[in-house]
Amino acid sequence: MNKEIQRCQATPVALPSNFHRAKRMTPGARSEALHYRWLIFAVLAGGYVLVYFHRLCPAVVAVDMMHDLQTSGALLGLLGSAYFYPYAIMQLPAGLLADSWGPRRTIALFSVVAFVGSLLMGLSPSVGVAIFGRVLVGLGVAMLFVPTMKILTEWFRPQEFATMTGWLLAMGGVGSLFSAVPLALLTGWLGWRLAFIIVAGLTLLLAGLTWSIVRDRPAELGWTPINGQNATTATPRTRLLDAVRQVLAHRHFWPLALWFFFQSAVFFSFGGLWGGPYLKHIYGLDRVQTGQVLSMLAIGLIFGSPLQTWLSNRVFKGRKPVLLLSSLVTVGLAALLVFATASLALPALYLLCLLMGAFTSASVVIGFSAAKELFPSRISGTAIGLVNLFPFAGGALFQPVLGWILERQGRIDGHFSAVGYQQAFSVLLACAVLALLAGILTKETLGPRVEE
Repeated sequence: MNKEIQRCQATPVALPSNFHRAKRMTPGARSEALHYRWLIFAVLAGGYVLVYFHRLCPAVVAVDMMHDLQTSGALLGLLGSAYFYPYAIMQLPAGLLADSWGPRRTIALFSVVAFVGSLLMGLSPSVGVAIFGRVLVGLGVAMLFVPTMKILTEWFRPQEFATMTGWLLAMGGVGSLFSAVPLALLTGWLGWRLAFIIVAGLTLLLAGLTWSIVRDRPAELGWTPINGQNATTATPRTRLLDAVRQVLAHRHFWPLALWFFFQSAVFFSFGGLWGGPYLKHIYGLDRVQTGQVLSMLAIGLIFGSPLQTWLSNRVFKGRKPVLLLSSLVTVGLAALLVFATASLALPALYLLCLLMGAFTSASVVIGFSAAKELFPSRISGTAIGLVNLFPFAGGALFQPVLGWILERQGRIDGHFSAVGYQQAFSVLLACAVLALLAGILTKETLGPRVEE
């Protein structure tokens, strides 16, 4: 990946009053700039840890919340999916706000929104208030990824950008890890409500750190551009509606978008919500044991992101083979859930979650690379924003569908039945097969860039 992610290259750069002095920056000052960018990355990466934590935490506390709020499986599915609707809708506005307000201001402001949402969840007297809080959380954290991409393009060289994106996504795996065993222990110690209030405090801390430390570009501190671009020139702006039309009219965009939709539906439905109740209801695992098994999703994502990049760049030398490999693994995992719903050994459950994190989830790194490479750089940011709607739309749609299926099959002693989970996981198997078919139809993008 190089240049820009969300029309960054199309945004005119305001020059500071000390720009000409900055052009003559000493080697010592440049070294200071190169070090400062890692402090910025640390703050933004900490934010992305919280993004993934908020995304997947319902899986561990789902049973406690269902009991405390006296809600059904269908409503719990709606609670889990309430994060994904605003997250998906806000992907294009995230780029517009990052361009107009600046990414630093956008991240800081919407982190406060996420803080309010997490606080509401912890204090919620009813499932309705909890759903509203979850919507605010999704709205707030939705504004971190795209603005972060914009900041990284300013502080890192083009040849460094793909590596930094991979590390950022790996930090998402750390967030997934915290949403498993640590959250289970914290919930067992303090209860799920106080756990969400503590996370709200951390989210507010992130807003403060972003405002005080992060800067949109080196020029704001009097330093010359690190990314090698001339700050005195600006790429002609492509109108948003024109860029959207070009992306949506491209016939190779839709197979990739559908691959994102169905592949992510499997991961978010299982890893983001129903995996926790499944382990408790069918295998009788307690909260901590459930968190330990689900933590393998995070470990898989952490090492899977660089693994997927290595496979794509060094082994297969292409994007499409890795998408197909990941889809095949996902089909196999979903088939296990369907045909061995209640008969998997504990080590098999650990391995299933590990592979789901490493392939079903981490493969989006390659998907985003393919989306960017499919279009000229002047509209590749718009393509990323549009394709990023689909994974969250998949999670938003199928989480409540699975809850409805489980509720329809009834409960035994308050637990959903093995037959119910088998039928619910059959939907995920269908999604995995459809993702594989969409992957077959995708276009190979690794190669010469499309001419602008």
